[in-house]
Amino acid sequence: QNIRTSLFAIRYVFAINLSMSMSTMKYKSTRDGNREYSFEQALFSGYAPDGGLFVPTSLPSITAEEHLMPWSKLTFPELAYSVLRMFISPTEINDEDLEEICNKSFLADEFDDETLVPVKKLGSAFIAELFHGPTFCFKDMGMRPVIRILSHFATLRNKPTTLLVSTTGDTGPAAVHAVSDVANPLLTIIVHYPHGQISDFQRKQLTTVDSKCVKIVSFEGGGDDMDWPIKKTLLMNSDNDTAGGRTFCGVNSYNIGRPLMQMVHFIWIYLRMVEQLGVEPGDTNFMIDMVLPTGAMGNITGGYMAKQMGVPIGMLCAGVNINDITHRVIENGEFHRKKIQKTLSDAINIEVPYNFERIAFYITGGNHVLVKEWMLIMEQTQQLTLDTKWLARLKKDFRSARVTDDEMCSALRQAHATLSYVADPHTAVAMAAAEKLGYVFTTETSSEEEMMPMAILATASPCKFQEAVTVALGEVGWKRWEEDSFPPRAQRTLQKEENEPYHYPQKEGSSLSEVQSEWRKMMIDIVNNNF
Repeated sequence: QNIRTSLFAIRYVFAINLSMSMSTMKYKSTRDGNREYSFEQALFSGYAPDGGLFVPTSLPSITAEEHLMPWSKLTFPELAYSVLRMFISPTEINDEDLEEICNKSFLADEFDDETLVPVKKLGSAFIAELFHGPTFCFKDMGMRPVIRILSHFATLRNKPTTLLVSTTGDTGPAAVHAVSDVANPLLTIIVHYPHGQISDFQRKQLTTVDSKCVKIVSFEGGGDDMDWPIKKTLLMNSDNDTAGGRTFCGVNSYNIGRPLMQMVHFIWIYLRMVEQLGVEPGDTNFMIDMVLPTGAMGNITGGYMAKQMGVPIGMLCAGVNINDITHRVIENGEFHRKKIQKTLSDAINIEVPYNFERIAFYITGGNHVLVKEWMLIMEQTQQLTLDTKWLARLKKDFRSARVTDDEMCSALRQAHATLSYVADPHTAVAMAAAEKLGYVFTTETSSEEEMMPMAILATASPCKFQEAVTVALGEVGWKRWEEDSFPPRAQRTLQKEENEPYHYPQKEGSSLSEVQSEWRKMMIDIVNNNF
């Protein structure tokens, strides 16, 4: 009854402003502001037709009285509904259907914590655990509602849809399990991962799923090497090289659905922190900094959009490993592609983060012409250098730190030794970054006044990264954590039999573009022969 009452109140508030907001519930490309798209069109397209990324035509404002105060009393599914209602016109998805999508995306019995995203004190700061979902990773928070919305539209239009995914470890399992759970024959998925570059547990999360709607492929190459074949296929959706009028859709974080959904957990984290600190929601004199491991920049983009809308978020701090393009662009304006190096935090091994394009769009005040110019320079030369004006604008909201494997392991050990907290390697990257940026959080405090208004986003469970945690804590440390804390659901995954994935090989003497063209043909054949 309380859930229904609070949702009714939220809907009433939105109904008052519906006529004003309806026209804003459209989307446009970061590279062209002249054409508008519906939410459905933007979601299914993945990339905009001009190669840009979709953004809302405008970002709604979030205020303390109208939003943050009433939202502070909501459950996570209720908050998800309230935020998404701002971005999806009721003429596309009505209230009842959107509420059902949010409720089914975040069922309590599919999460290991009753709040879904616990925000806990950790030393003198806070840690937000985003990994209690079905695949033990923050990607569940954005992927599950995206998949259910895609399934909703596929059924509504009777439209066979195949999702094309490339994963460096976490996106793939989250997408595969969400598609498997939905079990809609109109919605299928093919997931690609770089051979030997994800953890054994992540691979088993992919290869043990038993569903006719799912196919898994390994490929010989770097984590970004499948991006071009997928992007070309999405941009050629109108071409008839697949059977049955099939639509292809990408659900990596270039898809606007991902940062929109991930915006929800930034707002949730903010609300839980001010609640614990005794601060009134929306107090702009009290800003909360957030430090997070950063790969393709989809998560940090969700946080930045929430900040742009009015949530009192202070600095957004990116922790990156030695594949450090995000750090280099924030530190000195160099958005220069470099070859990926293997690390113990493989899930954030990224050569070119897609979502920097959205960040660029917002720091330039929505300058489509300039963003298009920048992205074309990047595509043609693999190097974009921001001038001092735009670098200063970027630094106004973002900080970053580069973390080596040794520094990551040291941070993991320190958190374990001083706070009895075991992190996964990506969260440990964020911990090391926080320390480098001056957030000394590894000492316990005795009062609320001594707490720092800073949250570290814990993006995955240690259960997925035995090798890295063992390197940091040793065999004894891993075994002790495994005995005390290894999730039973994760143990069941390890005991399942794997299915042999398809494989895309490299051809000796062939260029990368030639290999990618061949991979694309193989991908289309798998789809035509199985779905």
